[in-house]
Amino acid sequence: MAGRGDDATTLERTLQLVGDRWSILIIRAALRGVRRFDEFQSDLGIARPILTNRLRRLVDGGVMAKEPYQEHPPRYEYKLTPAGVALSPALVALIRWGEHHLADGDADIVLVHAPCGTELEQGFWCRHCATTFSPGAIRAAARDRTDP
Repeated sequence: MAGRGDDATTLERTLQLVGDRWSILIIRAALRGVRRFDEFQSDLGIARPILTNRLRRLVDGGVMAKEPYQEHPPRYEYKLTPAGVALSPALVALIRWGEHHLADGDADIVLVHAPCGTELEQGFWCRHCATTFSPGAIRAAARDRTDP
């Protein structure tokens, strides 16, 4: 049965992989379409050794994939894997939290639904009850390992 220790281990492993400032900013840049090393460096103002280290860690962790785009000299693009794209709700939550708690009512950006321009709302959704709910309605439960 999964307990609090397992949850902490999962969170700790996640933060070890993506929890530092540069890793989160690299993922954000990749979500915006940045793909190449020099583009990441220019976009983020990050030192080359730090960028090299973070990209290697994100590739090794399955968050990004390194793909060649030029043979001579060898050059690579870094693209988010499905696991990397799945981090987008967490980044949106962090951005929204910052807009609410740190922007002093003057947020630099507002996240909108691209097709219609409506400001994004983020929440929790129960597919069984077909309803939204607040964080107060969440509890940890052991996963039923008999379900496929």
